[in-house]
Amino acid sequence: MSGPSPQSIDVMLADNNPLVLSAMSEIFERDPRFSLVATSSTAEGFLGAVMRVPVQVCVISWNLPVLGAAKLIEVLREQENKPRFVVYGDEVGDIPRLAMQAGAAGFASRSGEVEGLLETCADVAAGKMVFPFIDVRKMQQDPINSLSRKERVILEALSKGLSNRELSKELLISTNTVKFHLSNIYEKLSVRNRAQAIAYYYSAQLDAKIIGDS
Repeated sequence: MSGPSPQSIDVMLADNNPLVLSAMSEIFERDPRFSLVATSSTAEGFLGAVMRVPVQVCVISWNLPVLGAAKLIEVLREQENKPRFVVYGDEVGDIPRLAMQAGAAGFASRSGEVEGLLETCADVAAGKMVFPFIDVRKMQQDPINSLSRKERVILEALSKGLSNRELSKELLISTNTVKFHLSNIYEKLSVRNRAQAIAYYYSAQLDAKIIGDS
């Protein structure tokens, strides 16, 4: 069997279903456009592999245990040689939209043709964004999406019960800066205090989990 071509696309796969993972592996190994580097059934195993061996494209299931696809993408998008992600999942509810918001570059439906997954990965490797129809108005209407990256970090830290002083220490900013960001967060989420902001945060996380599990 001939090896991958010099221009082959390095790919890593992650899916908690061993049958799906095996089938995907076979599909990518047969296509000369791709070079399958590694596979994993967990987010932790996948994270360890991709940190050791950078690849161009990662195909992951949305409900990958234990971190989940959204958190995994968030962790890896800060890396210098970050891969481009394709979420492979059921095209139900808001999963494609949530995948896009998380930072994925593409979405391929499990119910679609195999060639669709391969073409999505090839397009993503070429720098394209590939998603089914998504009503971007819904993305714009979700107040969470109006938060800056720093504000999202502060809101997540706030949800752990940290005081302003603890937030200041953890984020290496002054307490006045913490108060400034909290004021902006309250305004954007239309809440009055930290308790309501935390409740909003967990409500948004629960909604995302319900959609992901559906």
